Amino acid sequence: MKIGIIGLGLIGGSLALSIRRNTEHTVFGTDINPEVMLRAKAAEAIHGELDAQTLPTCDIVLVALFPEQCVQTIRAHAEDFGPRTLVVDCAGVKRHVCRQVEPIAAAHRWNFIGGHPMAGREFSGFSAARANLFENASMILCPAPDVDIRVREQAKAFFLEAGFRMVRFCTPEAHDQMIAYTSQLAHVVSGAYVKNPLSAEHKGFSAGSFLDMTRVARLNETMWTELFLENGDLLLPALDDLILRLNEYQDALASGDPERLLPVLRRGRECKEALD
Repeated sequence: MKIGIIGLGLIGGSLALSIRRNTEHTVFGTDINPEVMLRAKAAEAIHGELDAQTLPTCDIVLVALFPEQCVQTIRAHAEDFGPRTLVVDCAGVKRHVCRQVEPIAAAHRWNFIGGHPMAGREFSGFSAARANLFENASMILCPAPDVDIRVREQAKAFFLEAGFRMVRFCTPEAHDQMIAYTSQLAHVVSGAYVKNPLSAEHKGFSAGSFLDMTRVARLNETMWTELFLENGDLLLPALDDLILRLNEYQDALASGDPERLLPVLRRGRECKEALD
């Protein structure tokens, strides 16, 4: 197949590298940064440039941009995709993208499925892209109810072939609710935690716990501002729940009573053990 990738940053670049390593598909890519295009060609992440000639020939087009950029880019190229093309966005929120792109796809009679590769790094850009980024990752796909089962199976088979460990289907609503907790809330906690003045003096006093807690504080604030605000109605309740639980720890500790603190700690341990 011919695969097009729009946006060759961390996710798009890693997708290109992974597809090149694991499949025989032909990969065309494009990025607004000419230097990124040069690096992608030098790294053999792409076979050639995704342009007006190659875009209509692609069987699958992956759009790896910020959410609103995904919408605008897909809208701008709505008449350029081939009638059998499957377009998959890779944005971190799905309701915002799917509710705008699905009518466009229906009007122009090509296929669209909202997607989210569940992998990342604390660094951005093509220089951070890795061919093995998705080896233990899942690909979330959010097809509209009227998407043909054959298109769904095509998407699933492609992403498994490209190197993902599993593919999971869900609604955009279910995706955004889970992501508010599993990803976005974790970035809030990491950013808040690292702002403590003591973090500047951590060397020699920190080990894995500090590194784990602070890793995702190194974020792209432009992208995450967009993600947080577009999913704010679901992120805020998750944050409220966390604050409530932190208050429980604070009250138990302030009491000085081990009979109050011990069960709070035990319930946290038991929750983690149940997950494992």
